Formats: sequence, structure tokens, C-alpha cells
Amino acid sequence: MKTMIRSSYRFVILVLFMASLSLNAQTPQQLFETGNSQYAQNNFEEAIKNYEKVLDSGYESAAVYYNLANANYKLNRIAPSVYNYEKALALKPNDKEIKNNLEFAQNMTIDAITPLPENTFKRWWNQLLHIFSLDGWAIVTVVCMLLFALSFIIYYFGKTTALKRGFFTTSFVALGLGLLSLALAFQAQSNEKNKQFAIVFSAEAEIKSEPNLASEEAFVLHEGTKVRVLETEGDWQMIRLADGKEGWIPATDIKIL
Repeated sequence: MKTMIRSSYRFVILVLFMASLSLNAQTPQQLFETGNSQYAQNNFEEAIKNYEKVLDSGYESAAVYYNLANANYKLNRIAPSVYNYEKALALKPNDKEIKNNLEFAQNMTIDAITPLPENTFKRWWNQLLHIFSLDGWAIVTVVCMLLFALSFIIYYFGKTTALKRGFFTTSFVALGLGLLSLALAFQAQSNEKNKQFAIVFSAEAEIKSEPNLASEEAFVLHEGTKVRVLETEGDWQMIRLADGKEGWIPATDIKIL
């Protein structure tokens, strides 16, 4: 009898404990709103904790990363500011406000890196490439090829010279645009596969010529600098800067975007 009473008591305690947890648990939206409220009260540390809880729950959005970056920026934390603005921009590439704030955060970094110059064709090609995403270029390719097929059928079965000439021109242009968009889609896909960037989180990181501490120092980077990750070997990662410099950095000194 006593055993049954103890078991019932434990069961009640467990149910009450679980109920307490469910009542105290906040949804990502509630955590986000709480963070916003704390941010408005200049309580940036607590705001950061709530925004990070939102991300830890598995939910992410440009707004969460953007507000998290803003809170870190207010505390002059360079690396987390740049990192989270970059994450926000990846989810909302054309947002001018995110771009502007990212630029402000990048101005706090120490390292002045001048990107390698691009020739006119490469600059034009990159501008064209960034008009659409990979999925966008895939859709454009399909539409152009469908237009080509339809125009060619109308041209082939057309009865008048004017009709045939018009749709022959349309099919030729559609085929050309389709091939161009296909090339851009492949380029976008290649860029996605090779695009692994990271932000330096260490206050000062020694970049080595080889992946070991005994190797020669190539150069030094500071927190907030964006690097491209080329290769991983053990606890080291090979990086490249926008100016073409390359070297090895401990994996603990950077955070992958």
C-alpha cells in the first residue's frame, strides 16, 4: 500500500513538473518579442540571450539575425555583429538596411583588405549573375526553352512569310537567352558549392603558411574580418582573403557562415 502511495506521489510530482515546464516554455515568437522589448530598454545582454534562444530552438529569420547583430553592435562586439548581419543578408540579400548596418560594423574592423580588381567583362558577368538566385536562373532557363519550342513550332507550321520570319527570330532569341541563363545557372550552382565563408572571432589570429603552429607566420588578422574557407586539415582551415592572400588558421579562431 505504501509503495502504491509513493508511486502515486511521484507521478503527481512528475506531472506538476512537466506542467511547470510547459507553462514556462516560450515559443520562438514570444522569445523574439521579449528580446525586442529588452532591446528597446537598452538591456542588450538579455536581448542577445533571447535572440540566441530563438536560434537554438531551430527557428531562424533575417529579422532575428538582424536584431541580434544590432544588439551586439550596441555593445561594440565586432565579430558577432558582422557575423549576424552576414547571416541576415544571406536570408534577405536585397535589404538595404541590413547592407548599411553591415557596412557600419565592417568599419569597426582593423584589417583593411582591398579586393582584387575585376576586368569589365567579369564585373558585368557578376552583376548579371546576381540578378537572380540559382533557382531563379533555373526558372528563366525553363521559360526560355519553352518559348523557344513554342516559337519554333509556330514557325514550322506557319503559313505566311511574315509569321514564319517573326517566330523564327523569336525562337532564335529565346534559344540564345536560354543558353545564357543555363550558363548562369551552372555558374550560380558552382558558386554555391564553393562558397564557404567565415568570420574571424579571435581578437588577433596568426595566419600560418602551413597547418601547424611551428610554421612561418604569413600575416595577422583581427576579429570581424571575412574570409573564404578553401580547405580543412585537422584543426586547421585554409583561408583566402579578398585581396588573394592565403594561409592556415586554427578552426577555433573563425566561425563558418
